[in-house]
Amino acid sequence: MNSNNSAVEVIDLSHYWLVIRRHLKKIIALSGLVTVIAALVVLAMTPTFKATTTLMIEAEEAKIVSIEEVYGLSGNNSEYFLTQFEILKSRDLARRVVERLNLVNVPEFNSAHPSHGESFSIRKFFASAGEELSEEELKLQIFEDTVDAFWEAVTVSPVRKTQLVKVSVFSESPVLAAQAANAMAQAYIDSQLEAKTGLTQQASGWLEERLGGLKDQMNQSEARLQAYRDENNLVDVKGVNTLLSKELDQITEKLIEAKTRRLELESSFEQVKSLKQQNYESLSQLPVILAHNLVAKLRENETKAELKVSELSKRYGPKHPKMIAAKSDLDAVRSATLIQMKRLAAGIENDFIAARQKEQSLNKALAATKAEVQKLNRTEFKLNEYVREVNSDRALYQAFFKRVKETAAAGDLQAANARIVDAAVVPKFPAKPNKKLIVALALVVSLMFGIALVFLLDALDATIKNADDVDYKLKATLLGVVPLIKNILDKEGRQRFPAVKAMLLSDDHGFKESVRTLRTGLTLATLSQPAKTLLFTSSVPGEGKTTTSVNFAAALAQNEKKVLLIDADMRRPTVAKQLQLAPGAKGLSNAVAYPETLDQSIHHIADLNIDVIPAGPIPPNPLELLASQSFENLLVKLADRYDQIIVDSAPMGAVSDALYLSSLTDGVVYVIKADATKDKLVQSGLTRLDESNARILGVILNQVDVEKEARYGNHYSGYYDAYAYGSENGQGSEA
Repeated sequence: MNSNNSAVEVIDLSHYWLVIRRHLKKIIALSGLVTVIAALVVLAMTPTFKATTTLMIEAEEAKIVSIEEVYGLSGNNSEYFLTQFEILKSRDLARRVVERLNLVNVPEFNSAHPSHGESFSIRKFFASAGEELSEEELKLQIFEDTVDAFWEAVTVSPVRKTQLVKVSVFSESPVLAAQAANAMAQAYIDSQLEAKTGLTQQASGWLEERLGGLKDQMNQSEARLQAYRDENNLVDVKGVNTLLSKELDQITEKLIEAKTRRLELESSFEQVKSLKQQNYESLSQLPVILAHNLVAKLRENETKAELKVSELSKRYGPKHPKMIAAKSDLDAVRSATLIQMKRLAAGIENDFIAARQKEQSLNKALAATKAEVQKLNRTEFKLNEYVREVNSDRALYQAFFKRVKETAAAGDLQAANARIVDAAVVPKFPAKPNKKLIVALALVVSLMFGIALVFLLDALDATIKNADDVDYKLKATLLGVVPLIKNILDKEGRQRFPAVKAMLLSDDHGFKESVRTLRTGLTLATLSQPAKTLLFTSSVPGEGKTTTSVNFAAALAQNEKKVLLIDADMRRPTVAKQLQLAPGAKGLSNAVAYPETLDQSIHHIADLNIDVIPAGPIPPNPLELLASQSFENLLVKLADRYDQIIVDSAPMGAVSDALYLSSLTDGVVYVIKADATKDKLVQSGLTRLDESNARILGVILNQVDVEKEARYGNHYSGYYDAYAYGSENGQGSEA
């Protein structure tokens, strides 16, 4: 068996095409039946007409005061149009049209109309439910049912990106459809006008009532504002606020200067205060004192006096009058400098105390000014609150006063926000049913359903039908295709000749040629490695294994080969019966048990020119007989006497005889009955043989209906028709 698990499976479109061809008549019959039924149903349907009115809906501003108008916000047009579309679809408009056109008297929409017969009476319906209706309740119920029926016949379709909307009505009457469509559009316009008129009147009354309250509220807020001004003596808050702001700025500026001055003096004061005693040496070390102009000038005089003493000391002695006078001048200058330094030190302390007092005074003045500003701010905040209240009340009053005037002026003049752009006309042709489309769809859908159905049946059909199935499902080598044997029965239904002798007696050239083709296929399959002993087996009984093996043996004998056929099916032997051997003839069981009876167990079939060893008496345990050494020795002995030995064994699916015999033979031929044997059963048998290391030469597809396969594919017609075999007629039988 050839298999390639790693091969990529490709969808075989030709296989599906052959499936369609095989069941084409069934598909056409199903499609034709469905199409005829659809055509009859369509012809029986009542035609329905469609009339359409086109409306243009315009967005408009509200006529009453809204929060959007107060703050200058615009509405959402998309929401507005969606709302209008829903109003057009509302049941209330359908009710208006039913009343206007008196559709209760139209049998199409009133299921309780007398024209429908007594069986449609609503009174009967409710009576059966155990309810009793009065005349008024009955009329109301009939009216509501009519509204529902008409409501379902109305469709509203907005035109994208426009203000247009199409209102359509379906009816069995084209005139009524046009009237109802126009009536729906007019009912919508009337309902909008009624809503606007009622809203305007309601708004006008509410505005006038509200206006009086707003006027009182405005007067009260103005009175509170004036009382607050009088209470706080407010004339010009802005001017007072400006004056205090300037005063606050000036005090702040002076405070900064005073603080800076105090910090400067505080540093000098701390230096003077840190001296242990105020003498010439300590005071002359303070930068603030040395930087004073008078001290600097006195220091210059001191320097000059020191230079003079230094010069005179070089000429005169310390007691010289000039030296004494010069030292006296130097002491006087130093004394004057010390006095001045002490005065400056005392002045620094006084200046620091004065600067600190000035800073404290300015801080008090700043705090007082801030308090006045805060008080004024509180007063101004309260004043602004009263002013805002007055302005708000005045603006609201003026807006309502203006709207009251506008509403009063325009109360009697209202324009609809919609108008009919294209009125409905009486349709000439029905809108539904679209008979041609329905019939065409029925045809297409039924064809598709039929094709899907045959694909499903093909998927569920696990039998092997033709050569393609052998390759597609089994991935096995096909040795040959054996058709059904024709003309095996006479006119009275009696068998003209045994099926096992069809190779000799049948006039079915197609069958004979197929057996010769099988002979050639097996010859080629065993060319590289000859197989003298062949085992014929199948999956289940009744697949024509024995008939095929006998006819194949006869075909081999025609090539002047010495052929032996062994019936190894020890459980249900049929060779002796089909070849009409004498009852009780010796066979395989005798030859194995008593090797000396081998020659008596071999029977020559003269017309077929083959030797046959029938099964003989059935032993209690056939497998033990076949598994004996005597049987193996028998096969070896016979192989020396014959050119070809064919072993007809029991089916694989029933017993394991064939599995064992495959180890004693040179090759296995697997017979499959076409359109009968399940692929999984065949696959199981081939797999078991392959696992037992049997040499599987290939499979034979047996009992094929050649004419049927030729009609649905190119499998056999070209093969046999070229030799005029496929055209022969007659009654077939299983091979």
